[in-house]
Amino acid sequence: MSTKGRVLVAMSGGIDSSLAAVLLHEQGYEVIGMTMKTWDYASSGSSKKETGCCSLDSINDARNIAVSLGFPHYILDIRNEFGDYVIDHFTDEYLAGRTPNPCVLCNTHIKWDALLRRADKLGCDYIATGHYARVRQEGGRYIISKGIDDNKDQSYALWGVSQESLSRTILPLGNLTKVQIREMAMERGFVELVNKSESYEICFVPDNDYRGFLRRRIPGLEEQVKGGNFVLEDGTPVGTHEGYPFYTVGQRKGLGIALGYPVYVTEIRRETNEVVLGTFDELSRDGMYVRNLIMSKYSDLGDKRLDTITKVRYNDEGSPAVIEQAGDVMKVFFGKGVNAIAPGQAAVFYEGDDVVGGGWIWKSFRQAHEKTA
Repeated sequence: MSTKGRVLVAMSGGIDSSLAAVLLHEQGYEVIGMTMKTWDYASSGSSKKETGCCSLDSINDARNIAVSLGFPHYILDIRNEFGDYVIDHFTDEYLAGRTPNPCVLCNTHIKWDALLRRADKLGCDYIATGHYARVRQEGGRYIISKGIDDNKDQSYALWGVSQESLSRTILPLGNLTKVQIREMAMERGFVELVNKSESYEICFVPDNDYRGFLRRRIPGLEEQVKGGNFVLEDGTPVGTHEGYPFYTVGQRKGLGIALGYPVYVTEIRRETNEVVLGTFDELSRDGMYVRNLIMSKYSDLGDKRLDTITKVRYNDEGSPAVIEQAGDVMKVFFGKGVNAIAPGQAAVFYEGDDVVGGGWIWKSFRQAHEKTA
């Protein structure tokens, strides 16, 4: 029996989660590995070869690591709950004219809950993942903060993990860099892990063609939504489009329209099936509303206005912003314009390296207009 306790490790078969399990095993934890099957590639309608966290190869890779180190490994089939929640939400968001982030939703509402339920059944004290982020307890709160490797930091994807879940979460890679992880894998003889390619696609859209996925998911969708207008910001029609769900804020390529100058999607209007086009400057917004908040560092901001660095997408470096909270809504004021703020994406607020909290972008605005509205 380990003196450090028993930990259930989410193992995708990739180098990061595998090394997380290896390191915890070496540190003296009693490790149990678990690979979650979230999606059946045959159901996607894609012709792309099965890869990534749900493939048979990845499951076998995770199991082989466990066998080599002598700890148990299980497969957890969560395809039904994943499909009902994540995929339905993905579809519904595009139909609502928003741009969803299914990976954040899956992490925080499916994988953590599924892991904790199984951890309880297996008598595990903790759960662990291979995310590059850190968690600590301070002032009665469990606080997520950035991993030390700026190029791999994944704290953005974890803002929605609840306080209760964080209290039982270990993130072994937060104080390590990707280079160190590769070196550790090589030192331990896991050469295949080092050479294994990493998958960044949405697991149920392996060909990255979300439009094709929507067409297969909703028969007749194209006929229902095609023929709407491209319009300029002043409402001037300039052409017709294939249907508002097939466009995202910030999109430039694949619009199928030429106006003689570069244009971007600046807004999607579901009610009128209009896709608004504008110049790069017109894409910029300096304010937004974020709702369905989950707070990390503080339980509530109260009347306090807080200076933050706010990210509006995963690969965003972040922009200085003042935030103020009103119940379940955060009003965000950027110091300067931010491009392509897409409703439906996650916004995460940072104070230094610490995650203050996050939520889902509801809508963006220009402060000058908001003040005169």
